[in-house]
Amino acid sequence: MPDIMNHPAVPGSAIRNAMTIDVEDYFQVSAFAPYIARDSWPERECRVEANIDRILAILEAGNVHATFFTLGWIAERYPAMVKRIVAGGHELASHGYGHLRASDQDRAAFMQDISSSKAILEDLGGQAVLGYRAPSFSIGHGNLWALDALSEAGYRYSSSIYPVQHDHYGMPDAPRFAWHPENAGGLLEVPITTVRMGARNLPAGGGGYFRLLPYSLSRWMMRKVNQDDGQPAIFYFHPWEIDPGQPRPDGINLKTRFRHYVNLARMDGRIQALTRDFAWDRMDRIFLGKA
Repeated sequence: MPDIMNHPAVPGSAIRNAMTIDVEDYFQVSAFAPYIARDSWPERECRVEANIDRILAILEAGNVHATFFTLGWIAERYPAMVKRIVAGGHELASHGYGHLRASDQDRAAFMQDISSSKAILEDLGGQAVLGYRAPSFSIGHGNLWALDALSEAGYRYSSSIYPVQHDHYGMPDAPRFAWHPENAGGLLEVPITTVRMGARNLPAGGGGYFRLLPYSLSRWMMRKVNQDDGQPAIFYFHPWEIDPGQPRPDGINLKTRFRHYVNLARMDGRIQALTRDFAWDRMDRIFLGKA
């Protein structure tokens, strides 16, 4: 059985939650892969830098420090942006190099991806990169070897397994809170927050669900985890989610289009509300005790 890392139960208001941002641009979203060729990326209009600057301003205004899971592909093109993230007191972590799903790579290719992105980020940021999040939460039963590879590459924690049922990802029988997987060299896995309802885990930590559901419901679910479970919530979002003016590629199917564009115009205000309604910090300081 996995070794589950239980934080002692404390009042919800005293718990520091983890604010995380997956740094990628709109054209790199996995759901767009059938419609946007990877070799067209360099010619696409990039909007990530301006969106990150807006996010940094929101976090600074709310006195929030966060973890930025950043693509190596993005970091190479926007080194000054990476340095601004670090200068703001935030944690720099890896999202891989080119937003390839871990489940689509063999071990050798995965090692190359996670090692190159780590080296790029450490060179630009001037700090150790300890955390990794797989694109599209693409580690599950079929490729748990990836956790051992992460440990071998020098990572200390992952946030790559989402314990929900979803058509694109998910390992619903995985632990809901931070745990040490077997045969992973001591690596800590920190899943996105869920709320247990009946026999199912419901997503409660960001993404499209946060945009779709009323803010009050998302706030209630995160508070429930803080107060009833005595655990930190892990929240995530993407820079493109605060950008309703982003280009809209042709040919996207209805389901994907709805998921991607629903309530983008409301996201900026909702992130600001989160900074007021909860206490936040970086993943490394919450889960690794790193100052």
